[in-house]
Amino acid sequence: MILEQIKSPKDIKRFSIPELTQLCSEIRQRILAVVSTNGGHLASSLGAVELIVALHYCLNCPEDKIIFDVGHQAYAHKILTARNNRFDTLRQFGGISGFPLREESEYDVVSSGHSSDAVSMALGFVCAQLYLPQQQKFRVVAVIGDGSLSGGLCFEGLNNAGHLKNDLLVILNTNELSISPNVGALSTYLNKIISLPIYNRFRQSLEEFLSSRVRGGKRLLRLANKFEEGLKGLFVPGILFEELGFRYFGPFDGHNLATLISALKNIINLRGPRIMHVVTKKGKGYLPAEENPVCFHSTPPFDIATGKTFIQQQTPTTYTQIFSETLVDLARNNKNILAITAAMPEGTGLDKFANHFPERFFDVGIAEQHACCFAGALALNGFRPVVAVYSSFLQRAFDQIIENVCLQKAPVLFAIDRAGLVGEDGVTHQGIFDIAFLRMIPNIVIMAPKDGQELKQMLEFALTLDLPSAIRYPKAVIPKPIREQSETLELGRPEVLIEGSDVALFALGSMVEVSLRVFELLRKDGISTMVVNSRFVKPLDAEFFNKIAESVKLVVTIEEGVVDGGFGSALSELINRPLLRFGLPNQFITHGKRNVLLECYGLSAGSIASAIKRRLYGKDAY
Repeated sequence: MILEQIKSPKDIKRFSIPELTQLCSEIRQRILAVVSTNGGHLASSLGAVELIVALHYCLNCPEDKIIFDVGHQAYAHKILTARNNRFDTLRQFGGISGFPLREESEYDVVSSGHSSDAVSMALGFVCAQLYLPQQQKFRVVAVIGDGSLSGGLCFEGLNNAGHLKNDLLVILNTNELSISPNVGALSTYLNKIISLPIYNRFRQSLEEFLSSRVRGGKRLLRLANKFEEGLKGLFVPGILFEELGFRYFGPFDGHNLATLISALKNIINLRGPRIMHVVTKKGKGYLPAEENPVCFHSTPPFDIATGKTFIQQQTPTTYTQIFSETLVDLARNNKNILAITAAMPEGTGLDKFANHFPERFFDVGIAEQHACCFAGALALNGFRPVVAVYSSFLQRAFDQIIENVCLQKAPVLFAIDRAGLVGEDGVTHQGIFDIAFLRMIPNIVIMAPKDGQELKQMLEFALTLDLPSAIRYPKAVIPKPIREQSETLELGRPEVLIEGSDVALFALGSMVEVSLRVFELLRKDGISTMVVNSRFVKPLDAEFFNKIAESVKLVVTIEEGVVDGGFGSALSELINRPLLRFGLPNQFITHGKRNVLLECYGLSAGSIASAIKRRLYGKDAY
């Protein structure tokens, strides 16, 4: 096998094109074998194999820099950069990350996981190396997808790069069928001509001659450039990038190694900002992923032979499913409910809403800032927009939540999915900061349900408020209902589940289930424990919380978010006594299964019960 001979990217340079084609096949089989066992981002990684092989063939990494937008397409990059022997630990606790991670390898230039930032990061590297000695100079390539272009940040980077005119190559990897017909013989021939070194040397010499020695030369030069742009405009969709100051090349067949390598060799050494456009097929080489790339975007473990996942689907099993079904039910009776997603209809459960109410559904692309601003305006016009978004992606719209929603007192509902530990996706996706950054903002109501039944209640309640609201819920299976019927929701008021006199456990959302197990452990040691479902992060009923706090020996808070600035912090500002706070540390949390991470960071029932006993009886009490 060729793959077994690859110890670093430099090793692939000695192989012929047919051998590299065989290498691509072996990489795909390796990715399939591991992702079918561990789960992961399959379709995009299978689609980018030839592109990544071509990049490493033409560059000299790690001296040269490849910066991936999002990074979920970078499995082949990991395999080629001395991590193949550990690739079977992908996304496992203590194993390699599913995204580029600086701490993991010198080949991972930046830790990535969110969209649309690669061009800005790459431009920063380009400008930084301008101040280095000549022998330390390097080339920089940003790899972006068509989804990246739906984020405004990407255009901010492209606009600045086109203005600065530095040497930056951006690879635009698309898979839209509307573009595919352009990958034809005439387009390929035209791109071959305009990327040849001899053509570009002639072009540069002509520019210098016309600019310095010919009267009216600059005008002639403009005409010549217009002619080239017009010629390309007949065959290729690159005029937008040309207007931003980039030279555009493409589209190229992203699975033809000979074409990719030949074009890259020519384009990579040209001066100034350049766009190289390649067209690939998501899921390439694995038919189930080719036919259904959405399902195989981020997949759980599956059977390679059939493409079917090993997880038995139960309805409903997750908070996302409860949210999805409840919102559809509510929208049947309330025509003012609108639903908004930032390119995640399936992940957030809004695909069901879109099927029932297509005219009231908006997928704005990977543009969370726009989603929030857009929702704010809809709310000010009498509608009830629901923005369904992952916790880690909501961070991208912090200013819009403040300025365009909360400042306006616009009754937007944020349905915050994947709040807390999301597990295998790791540091860039853990939803652990939303409590801390939302609770500082005026005019917003923040809730967290203990189970599916309470999520339904909170959705109904939120849609009656005349203020912005947020409901956070985890990527987790819903626990059995803790009570047959929850108490009616009252703004800011918690729910006492179990009475007790020694310890009061104020648990939030997903941690209510954990607190009930803590109660059982403490009861065995004769500790009388009150369990309180806090329900709200903001506002908090000061009188109610203080009354409970005064009746017990120890007050404890438990939350699945960073403890600094979180729910425990809010309660400590409210009541007049010290608290024992449980939450996540103020650090970026690694990847691993959620239950493993909860144990690792002291949020398991056993860890919490032991810590409470130590606080009550001294450090040696267990």
